[in-house]
Amino acid sequence: MTTDMELLKLARTAASHAYAPYSKFSVGSAIRMSDGTIYSGCNVENASYGLTICAERNGITTMIAKTDAPEQRVIDTVAIVSPNATRCWPCGACLQVLREFHCRRVIVEDPAGQPTTVLFDDLLPYSFGPEHIA
Repeated sequence: MTTDMELLKLARTAASHAYAPYSKFSVGSAIRMSDGTIYSGCNVENASYGLTICAERNGITTMIAKTDAPEQRVIDTVAIVSPNATRCWPCGACLQVLREFHCRRVIVEDPAGQPTTVLFDDLLPYSFGPEHIA
């Protein structure tokens, strides 16, 4: 299985493909599924800023496009990297989408490449999910 450091490296590679002509804030993600499969994503900006999609959600949409069974859609860990940020934490929208697929851990890194790992539930402790829908 891919190590956390390898996952961060894959996220850095994804960040190099980001389309960020307006903010110049490139972000990459690498998502390790519970079965070890990896999906990557990068942010894609748009002149209409609200249409921008974050790296994490881009990685998730790739995963959805390539899987069929619910058991293939369980996220173990997401690594998020930006060369523009000290640590690039997921935004609220990305946290909610990551929650939908049972994300367990989030890894970010500082400028020196040192990882910080947190449990997903520590970032979004009172999340909304399918069990809340009547």
